[in-house]
Amino acid sequence: MRTRTLSKIGTQLLRLRHDSTQSSQDRAAPADYGLDHRKVAEFAAGTLDAEGEAALAHQVARLLPFHWTWPNQVAEEMSQIMDHVGDQRELMAWLDRHPGLPRLVARVYVFMGLLDRYSALPAVVTAMREYRERTPYPPSLEPYLVPATDDDTLASIAFKIEKLLGEERTREAAELALATAAWLQQIAPRARELNPDVGDLNELMGQARQDIRAAAADI
Repeated sequence: MRTRTLSKIGTQLLRLRHDSTQSSQDRAAPADYGLDHRKVAEFAAGTLDAEGEAALAHQVARLLPFHWTWPNQVAEEMSQIMDHVGDQRELMAWLDRHPGLPRLVARVYVFMGLLDRYSALPAVVTAMREYRERTPYPPSLEPYLVPATDDDTLASIAFKIEKLLGEERTREAAELALATAAWLQQIAPRARELNPDVGDLNELMGQARQDIRAAAADI
């Protein structure tokens, strides 16, 4: 994962998300999701071997889309893992070191962090709205967009991506992220005209597309 991309997002990647009809709080992890208590303890102590760490990373990746509904024991064990790796950005960097589901989930969450960053920026919202006046639905996004474009448009897409991850529709989540990044690359020049401070939007979206596509190839 690119250090520069991580530096552009906030530290609260696991946050309550919503769209016009649902909230993250409406979802609960399946009964068979959980963490191996021994692996968590050994990881926190720095004694877990590479094979065990890979297995733990997979368990963590499956649990992330349900972060608002974790039972107390899972929340406590996730806190131990977080204490060992650092903040939420460092958690994503740790997951990224494990190919397959952990790496893809990490890169998708980092992408959602970028959506959080740009969602309410007036220049980005205006550029998206102007685009949709010409082309109401960007390629592959019609099932995910409501007609109106506002401060919640990108945040709502982030919610839908996380929901797909929770439903184990991992490839669809990646495809939605890729389509959204492609759209943002198209509106980036106009957003930059409106506000030069969003000048790196095109580059960041291009990097996100490369990273997510590469991770998805291993699934």
